[in-house]
Amino acid sequence: MIQRSKYTDLNGRIKGAIAMNNRKKLLFIVEAMGGGVFTYIVDLANELIDTFDIYIAHGLRTQTPKNYKEYFDNRIQLVEVKNFTRSISISKDIKAYFEIKSIAKTIKPDIIHLHSSKAGVLGRWAFNGRKIPIFYTPHGYSFLMSNCSWKKRLFYKFIELISSKRSCTTISCSEGEHKETLKLTKRAMYVNNGINISELEELISDIEETKERPFTVYTLGRICDQKNPEFFNEIAERLPHIKFLWIGDGELRDKLKSPNIEITGWVERKDALKKSLNSDIFILTSLWEGLPISLLESMYMRKLCVVSDVIGNHDVIHNGVNGYVCNNINSFVEAIQSDMIKNAKLVENAFNDIMTEYNTKEMAQKYISIYKKSMQM
Repeated sequence: MIQRSKYTDLNGRIKGAIAMNNRKKLLFIVEAMGGGVFTYIVDLANELIDTFDIYIAHGLRTQTPKNYKEYFDNRIQLVEVKNFTRSISISKDIKAYFEIKSIAKTIKPDIIHLHSSKAGVLGRWAFNGRKIPIFYTPHGYSFLMSNCSWKKRLFYKFIELISSKRSCTTISCSEGEHKETLKLTKRAMYVNNGINISELEELISDIEETKERPFTVYTLGRICDQKNPEFFNEIAERLPHIKFLWIGDGELRDKLKSPNIEITGWVERKDALKKSLNSDIFILTSLWEGLPISLLESMYMRKLCVVSDVIGNHDVIHNGVNGYVCNNINSFVEAIQSDMIKNAKLVENAFNDIMTEYNTKEMAQKYISIYKKSMQM
């Protein structure tokens, strides 16, 4: 059972916490505190807390759980960066830059790990990396966002390129993202995302599956450009006899028009898992990804996974081996209507992949090794 985390006041408890022990201090800086990145940060921090003193300087997003503090072990110190924003804002970004410098000056961390693009850019320029090892995990590069104009993608790539010249090592969360990183810098490695199997099992063990229900195809996440809701809607329109479920909410909710689509809105994690368990096929129509936690959790829950052919998705799902990777609407429709006997083998292969590779125990051990080597502990 995770103990409730205390929310840290920068000028109060955080100073008192520093003198409590002599363990190495690890500072996570993360703007994208929602969705899969939030789950990743929670799981990784809770796994590492027995080895390091952990501080998390974070932003808040609309999809950040209202009770997000309760997800963390109570030994983890949380500090809100009040000027973190998802979009580019020169005034806010400058303020956030000085905020994270001030937080780091107070904490005096032994390691800094930046998570997501905004924190990655600001953090690499705020800290020089000469005395303190700096790491950066993109969780999906902004320049891979195919919904943006080529000019905007070029701008994002230029920012990543010049920021990669700073003294920092990029740790990608999938092999595909790592290949993109190598085009920017050779100071790179990758550690696959993983899920907390024991926590997930505890959450789903007492969820009762509904026996009388329609065959359901589901996805989970924010209804935004990245997740390609228009294409999701097209697939649903091609299969009007099947129920489609979108667990989440977002600014492009109006794109989901097909009458066989249900939108849950934002729900608590256990409710989301209950709806997932009571569905049959997990689908991702994403235009780009890092390595989606929702996909890994669906693989563990033994759901057939049908995903778009993009980095992150095809790093985990191998077509016809542990799920289906699709390039067009016909291949999505065919996969959803595929032979259930064959699919049972694919589902079992996907589950075994989670047990052996994509879990937080494996992920945390790799990070511990990287962090310790960087400090020569």
